[in-house]
Amino acid sequence: MSEGVAGLARRLVIGRKRDGRSIYDAQAKHELILAAREPGVSMAKLARECGVNANQLSSWVRQYEREIGKTVLPTGAVVEVQASTFVPVQIDASGRDEAASSPGLVGIQARLPNGVVVDLRGCDTQQACSLIEALGSLRCSASMKS
Repeated sequence: MSEGVAGLARRLVIGRKRDGRSIYDAQAKHELILAAREPGVSMAKLARECGVNANQLSSWVRQYEREIGKTVLPTGAVVEVQASTFVPVQIDASGRDEAASSPGLVGIQARLPNGVVVDLRGCDTQQACSLIEALGSLRCSASMKS
């Protein structure tokens, strides 16, 4: 336990209520909350080192963040919007595949997880449907229940 955390732990609890609950020093509690909000700090470890329940410390931190969220006013900073760098793209009709431009022809290519490549570019829809139907009716290890 570091020197600062040990001192904080000693100053944190100033008394006990009749039911056994602790009474905490307000300044030490505030320091503990600020320490818990530091980047890279484990809230559970810090709570354990100070003798506080981690859920209690987490609750204090959330309550503190809600309180500062209510009091902090928007800065009203003005953000300048830069012009868009969007450039319209024209697609030349002559660059299309003949399979895509011919009616009734499909252009499908699929790579399956097992490495098989199915290439149906340039075939008509009837052929593509027949092949897909045939592949769908095959039994494979993934579809068989063991």
